Amino acid sequence: MASRRPPARRRRGRGPARRDDATWLAYGLLTLLAFSAAAAVLRWLAANWWIPVAVALTAGAAAVVVLRSRALAAREDRLRAARLRLALGGPGGIDHMTPDAFEFAVRDLLERDGCRARKVGRANDQSVDVLAEDPTGRRWAVQCKHKRDPIGGKPVGVGVLYALAGTYQRAHHAQLAVVVTNGRFSREAHRWGTEQGIHLVDRTTLARWAADGRPLWNLLPHIPHPRNGRQN
Repeated sequence: MASRRPPARRRRGRGPARRDDATWLAYGLLTLLAFSAAAAVLRWLAANWWIPVAVALTAGAAAVVVLRSRALAAREDRLRAARLRLALGGPGGIDHMTPDAFEFAVRDLLERDGCRARKVGRANDQSVDVLAEDPTGRRWAVQCKHKRDPIGGKPVGVGVLYALAGTYQRAHHAQLAVVVTNGRFSREAHRWGTEQGIHLVDRTTLARWAADGRPLWNLLPHIPHPRNGRQN
């Protein structure tokens, strides 16, 4: 009887083992390179220690400048808000004036801006209280409306604008018409003034005009600056 030959053993492939060995070798090389790079950086820092110190000092100085600028800007905003409040409601402020004194105050502000201005408001003034001429010769007709209760009182209505629109060119030969109040304007007044080119100076704009020192043509939209006027 013939003897059976044992089955041939399968050869185990060595591909996966070799790949694992290559992977560990690569990791080892990368780790070695990383340690070498770190050591090189540390040696460079030790030899050039003043560079990171200078960078840190520069960054700190820049941070101080930024923080100081923000603090100064915030302080200026607070001071500006205080000036606006004083211009309106503080002692001797606009809200405490009589209507006649208010007209003189508007005249004085126009003169401060470099205009030649005079108060003309009186009986039968044809809806104009102050006439002014700016440095380029443009003529301004200004109607002043002082409110005893500027916050809760009745707003300046569109009727005031109707009256001014009918007289500022024909009777006063003005090119610009402005209504100034320490109160507010009605919605209809805003709409009609925009349509007809009547410029409105309400409580907020008046406070900025009085406190900031900027001329009126810098505060009103659609009015070009006079060539020789103040450009603040």
